Amino acid sequence: MITSIQLNGQALRFDPSKPIDISIPLNFNGPQPNAYGVEPATASPCKAGDLVGDTRRGGSCNFEEYKFIAHCNGTHTECVGHITNERISVRDSLREVFIAATLVTVAPSYAKDTDESYSVAIDPADRLITRRELESSDAATYVDALIIRTLPNDDRKLTRNYTDNMPPYFTSDAMNFIVDLGFKHLLVDLPSIDRLYDEGKLSNHRIFWNVGEDSFERNSNTRKNSTITEMIYTPNAIEDGLYLLNLQIAPFASDASPSRPVLFYAQ
Repeated sequence: MITSIQLNGQALRFDPSKPIDISIPLNFNGPQPNAYGVEPATASPCKAGDLVGDTRRGGSCNFEEYKFIAHCNGTHTECVGHITNERISVRDSLREVFIAATLVTVAPSYAKDTDESYSVAIDPADRLITRRELESSDAATYVDALIIRTLPNDDRKLTRNYTDNMPPYFTSDAMNFIVDLGFKHLLVDLPSIDRLYDEGKLSNHRIFWNVGEDSFERNSNTRKNSTITEMIYTPNAIEDGLYLLNLQIAPFASDASPSRPVLFYAQ
């Protein structure tokens, strides 16, 4: 069934019966991705006296207590409240139900092979997503969301421990380019758009949300309604191009939420 929607004056046709989920399922107590070496996400049956929330242990139904860190245990969407003293909620920041999005695939460059900058000293062996790489892709397509798939790309991203090797991250030049193009929402298959260990500067986050360097306060130009989604997984079978994005989050009054980005091929 083909239907259409108008977004920012652009008519997009899509099939709502063919969703493409690019989130990473969070397998509690099983294999899962991990950033910064935090404790894995866990689930355990709730207990109250003789009552236990597990039908396998005699309970009348299953009800569990979940423990996780949204920023580190899987696909999540965050807002500017991630870096401000003011407690800003991702639930209040994300307003759109459907978002026009473009998916691009990029091959990160080694730091030694580019003259683009970053806020702290970097290792020549670090892999960087550069402005030059984005300029040679279809990233300049004018829509509200940019989805970036990095190479190499395989299903090991579903369970990767990012403390083993430094994952790619964006140069400052690349992040300024993304903001200059007007993207409100950025989705990446990385644990962070910044270097994992960057002296706590989170400079790319600050560029994206327009928060001053070393500042924890928003200003009149801060992009409060923009979001960053990290740790997605986009299989190779999904082609680069234009999509309709339904970015689903839990109704958490917090700076970040586990999320489920769903794509629909658009034309």
